[in-house]
Amino acid sequence: MRTYRTEAVVLHTWKLGEADRIISLFTREHGKIRAVAKGVRRTGSKFGARLEPFGHVDVQLAEGRGSLETVTQVESLHPPMLGSDYDLFCAAEVLVEAADRIVAEDRSPSLTQYRLLLGALIALGRGQLPATAVVDSYLLRALAAAGWATTVEACVQCGRTGELRWFSPQLGGAVCPDCRPQGSASASPELLALIGALLAGDWDHVRATEPGLRSRAHGIVGAFAAWNLDRSLRSLPFLEGG
Repeated sequence: MRTYRTEAVVLHTWKLGEADRIISLFTREHGKIRAVAKGVRRTGSKFGARLEPFGHVDVQLAEGRGSLETVTQVESLHPPMLGSDYDLFCAAEVLVEAADRIVAEDRSPSLTQYRLLLGALIALGRGQLPATAVVDSYLLRALAAAGWATTVEACVQCGRTGELRWFSPQLGGAVCPDCRPQGSASASPELLALIGALLAGDWDHVRATEPGLRSRAHGIVGAFAAWNLDRSLRSLPFLEGG
């Protein structure tokens, strides 16, 4: 049975039988993989705690005959420390759910998406940035990498740079009064600038922004993500804006 090692982020886990778990992994080289971790729910398991959601691991897998691999070894690179804080846990849930949806195919490598997810989880763990801002920045960047980039400096329809006071989730960016479709959200220049800063990772700008404006941006980014992913992220309502 061939084995191989890879770096991975744990996305989800499910119980299997009395002592095993199925682990959903987003790997650096092989995309999304599902694997069986045998005996990890037993008290004496050597690596059960290392295979919790949001963990960053170095894992050895044995190829299975079907769609499931088998975990044979695992070492923790960044322990899953986000579960002890409710807000951070909710934020991390949004990240892994979004990654699972954006990277739709199993075993399809996506190094850019992997790096974006890992970077966002590490940023959450450091606790130096507002959790919602980390989530919104991740969503904008991950969607852009998947082909759904947003535009805030000019009208996404006609290219006009003046009178941009609306954001259209379905069109993917700022719109002028002449191009504004039904369902657009009102967006001040300050709000559009904040969305641009989240997309660019301009954290000095984000930190200097008042919580109320960040909360407004959070709602718009959520609507933008829901439109492009065809439905809302289930975990997003549990994360408070701001």
